[in-house]
Amino acid sequence: MAINPKKHEMPAQDPKVRAHNFEEVALGYEEAVALAEAERCLNCKNQPCVSGCPVNVHIPEFIMKVKEGDFEGAYQIISETSSLPAVCGRVCPQETQCEEVCSLGIKFEPVGIGRLERFVADWHNEQEALKANPPKSNGHKVAIVGSGPAGLTCAGDLAKKGYAVTVYEALHTAGGVLVYGIPEFRLPKAIVAREVQGLKDLGVEVVTNAVIGRTLTIDELFDMGFEAVFVGSGAGLPSFMNIPGESLTGVYSANEYLTRSNLMKAYEDNPNTPIMKGGKVAVVGGGNVAMDAARTALRLGAEKVYVVYRRSMEELPARAEEVEHAQEEGIEFNLLCNPVEILGYENPDDPRDPKNGTVRAIRCIKMELGEADESGRRRPVAIEGSEFDLDVDAVIMSIGTSPNPLIKDTTEGLEVNRRGGIIVDEGGLTSRNAVYAGGDAVTGAATVISAMGAGKVAAASIDEYLSAK
Repeated sequence: MAINPKKHEMPAQDPKVRAHNFEEVALGYEEAVALAEAERCLNCKNQPCVSGCPVNVHIPEFIMKVKEGDFEGAYQIISETSSLPAVCGRVCPQETQCEEVCSLGIKFEPVGIGRLERFVADWHNEQEALKANPPKSNGHKVAIVGSGPAGLTCAGDLAKKGYAVTVYEALHTAGGVLVYGIPEFRLPKAIVAREVQGLKDLGVEVVTNAVIGRTLTIDELFDMGFEAVFVGSGAGLPSFMNIPGESLTGVYSANEYLTRSNLMKAYEDNPNTPIMKGGKVAVVGGGNVAMDAARTALRLGAEKVYVVYRRSMEELPARAEEVEHAQEEGIEFNLLCNPVEILGYENPDDPRDPKNGTVRAIRCIKMELGEADESGRRRPVAIEGSEFDLDVDAVIMSIGTSPNPLIKDTTEGLEVNRRGGIIVDEGGLTSRNAVYAGGDAVTGAATVISAMGAGKVAAASIDEYLSAK
């Protein structure tokens, strides 16, 4: 049978409709489409896709089960190495990982591995599946700091081996960046809640509203009987440009903006937290978080949303799919330009004017690309005298984040690098005995799947350490 050269399209909401709701954009494969896509897999002997996956999902094996119509069998294969299959099937950048090295992709489009993973996970979650039975206890206790993808993965892998695992989460809902950072239209919160519940069924305890470094310290966790601690606290400290006007009302970090919308439901009619709705919005940055913020602003009623990015479309770091969705929804990309100032309303004759101190425009300068920098991308250079203003009512800064220094500042002997990332060895061990770390707390902001990979590595190291005690 001839191989279809193109992967089957992912059905999605119409752009004109989805731009005004928070329902999931991608609708998922139907069973017949999933079966047809699975037939495209060559079941290669060397399996390059497995090595391209940070958590080493046995991809050909699960796709073979899909071909056979054994969707539960496919789910069980994925679950051997991944604690969050429904999440990964939605937000993992497969195009630069498993699908990038797919053998079929040498001649045709690669197999839609992520789309098949999502189909399998969703199929499993729609069944009345029996709850997982916690394995027999091995008598050891491990604490996990942070319930994001790194922490949840580490917790899941250890729980399957019989460890008593307690996850401490600073916010009131478990999931970390999966719930506060990624919008509902990309990752429904019910999906995250179901994945977390699956870990609880394995025996994992989740404690919310627990700020490690304030509520408890790392040393106090050891005093409570925990024999090892994994720090997966993420990178939630936002960066700013330090340009004039960043203190004006109407300037947000992307983290704040998305947390207010995603976790605190500021999109509701009478929200418990305020957020800018309507008007014109500029989002500064070009990553996935910038796309999330821009598309969220549109759904909150913005009449116009601009993405302001200092390089060209070729250097834009966001996933191509997210950029395409943003363009389809009407978001305007202002490329090769960079903010130099945020302008506010001033009426010195009437200090009671409610617009005083609020955003009225963002001043940008045009850029051109020069020589490559240390990242390999061409360095943007300002064009003198090319300043222009964009009239906006809000500015969202999405230029990166770094690890919060709280754990470092309250944990003696924990070494960090100049960016605030915790220093670890190849097994995730920090400079403190029995303290491990991984994910964004080590690397700075990165992908969900890379954080999961770090959680797996640390779990294996913890198991090796405690098994030898």
